[in-house]
Amino acid sequence: MTHVAAGATVGVVGAGTMGAGIAEVAARSGHPVRLLDAAPGAGAAAVDGLRTRLARDVEKGRLDQAGADDVVARLTVVDDVGAMAGCALVVEAVAERLDVKQQLFAALESVLDEDAVLATNTSSLSVTAVAAPLRHPGRVVGLHVFNPAPRMRLVEVVRGEDTEPSVVEAATELARAWGKTPVTAASTPGFIVNRVARPYYGEAQRMVEEGVADPATIDLVLRECGGFPMGPFELTDLVGQDVNLAVSTSVWEQTFADPRYAPTVFQQRLVDAGRLGRKSGRGVFDYREGADGARPPVASEPARLAPARVSVWADYDFGPMKAFWDRVTAVVPIDLVDDEDDDRSGVLLPGNGLLRVASGARASAFQWSAAEGVVLLDWAHDPADCTRVALSASARCSMETLHAAVGLCQAAGVDVTVLRDSPGGIVARTVSMLVNEAVELVCRGEADAADVDVAMLLGTGYPSGPLQWGDRLGPVTVREVIEDLHDWIPSGRYRASARLTDADSSGVKLRDL
Repeated sequence: MTHVAAGATVGVVGAGTMGAGIAEVAARSGHPVRLLDAAPGAGAAAVDGLRTRLARDVEKGRLDQAGADDVVARLTVVDDVGAMAGCALVVEAVAERLDVKQQLFAALESVLDEDAVLATNTSSLSVTAVAAPLRHPGRVVGLHVFNPAPRMRLVEVVRGEDTEPSVVEAATELARAWGKTPVTAASTPGFIVNRVARPYYGEAQRMVEEGVADPATIDLVLRECGGFPMGPFELTDLVGQDVNLAVSTSVWEQTFADPRYAPTVFQQRLVDAGRLGRKSGRGVFDYREGADGARPPVASEPARLAPARVSVWADYDFGPMKAFWDRVTAVVPIDLVDDEDDDRSGVLLPGNGLLRVASGARASAFQWSAAEGVVLLDWAHDPADCTRVALSASARCSMETLHAAVGLCQAAGVDVTVLRDSPGGIVARTVSMLVNEAVELVCRGEADAADVDVAMLLGTGYPSGPLQWGDRLGPVTVREVIEDLHDWIPSGRYRASARLTDADSSGVKLRDL
């Protein structure tokens, strides 16, 4: 059986950010490491960077000087592929081009022992395609280490069509030995994290194109209502707009132009303008001296308004926002209405308007001739403790009705963001698409449910794994949002997984699919 023993020699090709980070992880874990880069001085620069980080660890008492010296001594810069002979594992972290990786692995295959493992750190290319030209494609595995490699716990172990099970097992064991948390996936476009995360970026960019809100407001709502650690625009500015666009384009092309993954004109224009994010000084936001940076001010908040006494239909289901409504009713007197003949269920607001919880439809879809307007309450990840909620109102909504909705929510102790009327709001639309994508990945057999949730928690810092989140929301709720989105935007992008219906009818949890 293939095995990478403790203390076995590891080769790393590519001394950029990822290659240097992987070399550091291996050296700190006790492996002699041979580091190769075609660029003059790149390997030496990587070693200097390692020395700096080790010195910081010594200064902070995390490592003694002898231990730091041992780590540096295990790292050797080499200048020829032939120097990789004798390595038990070689990890490539070179340019994200299929031809470059194939040529490198062909050269490595000619000097390595037959039981040596070849690992690619690709984030979006097909592991199957990388391995295809080799005499022994079964030795190739994806070892997608996340950046920064020394700190990020997640490693995606990716099996190509020909990858031998023992090689997958060896890579998984090695990741654990390096102190990482491995998840396994098939060689599908984007693997787990980059595949499931596509809607987080794509929906935000489309919402800007649709005029739902500006990027700063969308980021604010997804952070403070959705519970995400970073908004999609500040995150793509950090990663690099060009990098994010390249991954989106790769996934889209590998799925034969599936509209679910189509890149956006919004992002292409940023890249065309050289606005790549933090590294270029400007992206979606401005990082130049004196600018507002990643979190510029958003549109002014609504003034604090006194809550009005309202009525609510006794049988109205607040669904994902039930805990928030409990906060409201704890401080505001509420009258109950029990009228089975009236289909205008929700919260009856002054001005003959209604407050309802967001679905995939616009507020205008709930318009009745007798009503002056409808206000939709977007979802929150933690409705019992959230500090902000978002509202959207139909075009005919009176200011009296909107102000009543704002005041009612403010009474629960939260800030309120008012959005333009749009299908699905911001959080409901984004989260439903994330859950749907995760369900599809599992149902195609490309990863198991537990690994998907672990990968998204560790790789992106999402507040919940998408399948866990979907179980809390309920598959019916998620499916209805996506189907409503399709009704409003019939582009082929919004396709509810059949398994959402299966899970609902069978009572099986999404995490048990």
